[in-house]
Amino acid sequence: MLIRMSEAAQLDPEDRKIITLARSARARNSVAEGAAVRDETGRTYVAGTVALDSLKLSALRTAVAMAVASGATSLEAAAVVTEAESASDEDRAAVRDLGGAGTPVLLAGLDGTLRATLPA
Repeated sequence: MLIRMSEAAQLDPEDRKIITLARSARARNSVAEGAAVRDETGRTYVAGTVALDSLKLSALRTAVAMAVASGATSLEAAAVVTEAESASDEDRAAVRDLGGAGTPVLLAGLDGTLRATLPA
């Protein structure tokens, strides 16, 4: 579901925060994508793309793994900053595994502008 500019302007401050954190992770680590997730208690987990010879993970899957490793039992929202047109099926499945099918995945461009809100 694509978000229009008027809807994006009314973005929840907590959702804006995870987009900003995702954008910062991408820039700080000079990686292809940045992501952030918010768990059921409001804690956030931030990650960038992992691209090692022996391990390759998208930023969003890394952020979900960090949440799980820290004891999160659910997700309220996820955000990814990317040049891609959409979040991959695998990324959305990771969010769905922890947060459920209704968990929103906020897709933002490199400038942090919300481009779409996708279902997990």
